[in-house]
Amino acid sequence: MGLDFSIIPDYLDIILLGVAWTIGITLAAAALSFAGGIVFAVIALYAPWIIRQPFRLVEFVFMGTPLLLQLFLIYFGLVQIGIDLPAFVAGIIGLGLHFAVYNSELIQTSILAVDRGQMEAARTLGLSRGQALRKVVIPQAVRAVVPPIGNNMIALLKDSALVSVIGVSELTLSAQRAIGKTYRPFEFYILAAAFYYVINLCMEWVQRKIERRISISR
Repeated sequence: MGLDFSIIPDYLDIILLGVAWTIGITLAAAALSFAGGIVFAVIALYAPWIIRQPFRLVEFVFMGTPLLLQLFLIYFGLVQIGIDLPAFVAGIIGLGLHFAVYNSELIQTSILAVDRGQMEAARTLGLSRGQALRKVVIPQAVRAVVPPIGNNMIALLKDSALVSVIGVSELTLSAQRAIGKTYRPFEFYILAAAFYYVINLCMEWVQRKIERRISISR
């Protein structure tokens, strides 16, 4: 049985819906991972010991276990304690927190690389420690980690396929549904791969634009 790409237009609406879900969950999880990475970095570096230690445990769990297991725990496990999240929300939280931990490591390193004189100068101008972090130190640290965080976001896009296991109709699951109706796996998996590649290229283009703007503003 040869390849037959002529069947694709009949199921293109299913695939495009999956593309929309993939983009939506990637953008939402990316925003959560970026904001969470900053919060986690500040906690790890500046929070009291009694707050830092539980955070270290959470960090170990998210870095030391598979993302797939984390999605199962969030979607299926939380139900047992009365927290019933929609699959889409569970996917965003799972992906967002998983990559927030990795972003936190990058941001911590970047914060420590900022000249201590920046903090001291801000304090002498009357800013509190929190204000100095928010207005002086963290903006400089974030600018320095845009490239590696951008790479994490591209990895997040690829890992978004895992949310299909909890029922989110993203691109991979949509392709599988089309395959279930046509028994044509090769054609639809190639189409899904092409869409992932195009989204990936768009994300790389945005990342380069952001990096260029940052380099000009320095």
